[in-house]
Amino acid sequence: MKLALSTIAVGLLLGSTGLSAQSVNIGPGGISVDPRTQRERAIDREIRREERWRERERYERRRNWRAERGRDCRTITETRETPRGEVRRTTRVCD
Repeated sequence: MKLALSTIAVGLLLGSTGLSAQSVNIGPGGISVDPRTQRERAIDREIRREERWRERERYERRRNWRAERGRDCRTITETRETPRGEVRRTTRVCD
């Protein structure tokens, strides 16, 4: 009886939220519903990707700075256009 009621409750929950939810996950922590649109999730992925890129660039700059002390270096700034705006990337080039 309890199993039947819980199955019906889950079915109603999934049926009623399926219209507005973009993602329904059932896992060990229970049921989770993600109401974001596909575009919003794509923007969040892009933001996380840019954050990882910035961290990697920061590490590379720090490592290169330590290795390049005392050499003749110049700074190059590249600007690229993304759907959310301009992204500037600054790199050091040593000759």
